[in-house]
Amino acid sequence: MKMTRKRLISFVALVLAILLGTFALDNLLPVLGVTPAVYLPDLAQTYVTTFVGLFIEAAPFLLLGSIAAGLITVFVTPDDMARVIPRNKYLATAMGALIGMIFPVCECGVVPVVRRLYQKGLPTSVGIAFILGAPVLNPVVIASTYAAFGFSTIFWARIGFTFLVALGVGLVFTVQPDLLKVVRPTTLMPIMGGSSDMIPVGSIKIETFATRLQRSFGVAADEFFDMGRYLVIGSLIATTLQTLIPQQVLVSIGNSPVTSVIALCALAFVLSVCSTVDAFIALSFVNTFTSGSIIAFLVFGPMVDIKSTLMFLGVFRRKVVVYLFVLPLLAAILIGLVINLNVGW
Repeated sequence: MKMTRKRLISFVALVLAILLGTFALDNLLPVLGVTPAVYLPDLAQTYVTTFVGLFIEAAPFLLLGSIAAGLITVFVTPDDMARVIPRNKYLATAMGALIGMIFPVCECGVVPVVRRLYQKGLPTSVGIAFILGAPVLNPVVIASTYAAFGFSTIFWARIGFTFLVALGVGLVFTVQPDLLKVVRPTTLMPIMGGSSDMIPVGSIKIETFATRLQRSFGVAADEFFDMGRYLVIGSLIATTLQTLIPQQVLVSIGNSPVTSVIALCALAFVLSVCSTVDAFIALSFVNTFTSGSIIAFLVFGPMVDIKSTLMFLGVFRRKVVVYLFVLPLLAAILIGLVINLNVGW
């Protein structure tokens, strides 16, 4: 298992080094007055640039989420979780949708955090609401949305509808309290370094704060590389779709109250941009797309995209991942259609 992981990490590092190196040389040599032996085709340049942009955009937030996961593993106990989470399923699920205010991570960072929270006894519905709500309902994304739209209708609609969708989908999972039927068995197992709850029998050694902090960073590193493979694969798939599918095809149907919503939901899934910057992308659509489609883009995109879907597969069972894709998609489309056909913002 360790050898397989080391080989995978080495392969990913090699691919990234080749892509970055090729791209850098292709652009640096002309600046130095040296003619490259082979120019990268425009399509290849676009592909490499898009991939590097997606990866660099998401990797810091995955790292932030991994660090949070490491701290949770070492410093949070199941008893702490039981004291904090309300017993009422509605209040608990609502709290899950708002946990992002404490853990300001995007859709890439929430996955390692929720995996470690599940190991500490987090209820199923609370974790589902967290992974869907946290990418938007956190201070960083709220600030970026305000910077793009101000205190406009779109700003409040994004926050309000994100909370409602995360709460609604989370409540759906209250009918299945058995966590083992929702997550993969490996999710509840210690990852490489193990869990802080695993103390040798008969040991009375008390760890210092520095030792526990060091151990949490070790867990964070394991988590980062374990989930990083899904980020790399997802970024490659998203890059391929972005490169091969002309975005003009989607933009050309932006004026229809129905097709515009479907088009921007599809675009949000394909683009797979980080929720911290997607508000500025949505801002560029204001004059060409309907208000309902822009709100659907801002609600659905952070919840589910290509990268996060693949990362979900590393934590949840496949059937659950289908629900995590379909339910937010249908909810976002319904919200967009209601706004376009009845409200007319």
